[in-house]
Amino acid sequence: MMTKEAFQIILAGSLVAIPCGLLGCFLILRKMAMVGDAISHAVLPGIVIAFLLSGNRDSLTMLLGAGLIGIFTTFLIEFFHRMGKLQTDAAIGVTFTWLFAIGVILIDQFADQVDLDQDCVLYGEIAYVSLEQWTTSDGTMMGPRTLYVAGTVLLLVIVFILMGYKELVVTTFDPVYASAIGISTALWHYLLMAAVSVTTVASFESVGAILVVALFIAPPATAYLLTENLKHMMVLTVVIGVLVSLTGYYLAVLLDGAIAGAMATMAGVFFLIVFLFVGVRKKRKVQKTLLTAPEVIPKHD
Repeated sequence: MMTKEAFQIILAGSLVAIPCGLLGCFLILRKMAMVGDAISHAVLPGIVIAFLLSGNRDSLTMLLGAGLIGIFTTFLIEFFHRMGKLQTDAAIGVTFTWLFAIGVILIDQFADQVDLDQDCVLYGEIAYVSLEQWTTSDGTMMGPRTLYVAGTVLLLVIVFILMGYKELVVTTFDPVYASAIGISTALWHYLLMAAVSVTTVASFESVGAILVVALFIAPPATAYLLTENLKHMMVLTVVIGVLVSLTGYYLAVLLDGAIAGAMATMAGVFFLIVFLFVGVRKKRKVQKTLLTAPEVIPKHD
């Protein structure tokens, strides 16, 4: 029988997996899957600066500092990509390693006597979800704070996708056409990156950046192998994200190991299974089509 603590942990994992996966669908289609990883590392200086300015480790202050740096990271990546003519992956690599290194230096110089380090960004402990209760001013226990934060982020992401679905789709698949009909590709790029930043920062405090990155990439990548329809891909991503949280928790119980690590492992397992049974078959089908219908291959002079 599932305990209350187990249910809360699985629910927290699912509430994080769904918004990460939904946004991850657009990141994968735009070939920007590693943006979530970049943001999760690059926000470290924001956390340190927020602590230095406020003098405390209040979660809201940390999230605000991390969120601002996360959005700045996306602007910096785009700036290097457009102005420096760097490939997107190179711009991402340069940006997040530089900012992460600055964060490490700031900790070493100004916060080395405080329990504040890069591990707080990279490793969250979802097992502590039940311990972080939201208590009102009159002492009423409202339940795990993580569930409220993750639920709010999920609601915001759903509203964002529903309101901007057409624009997101057009700018993802055909940015030239989007510009021709008056849709700003730059605006929707930054809106998407801002949503990714907020989701990443709000999630890694509880579940850890490693799991957040896995949830941004693995479930939508798995769904991508199963369908060529974007709406179906998003639905499958949600289902896979919930299954990752459920099976990951019980794997951690079975192995008596880290829950976040087990969930990330199961995300990889689901992808591997689908790749072996669907991805390889798709590849063979494409190769067979090319061999039997060479006229579909464009001819170059």
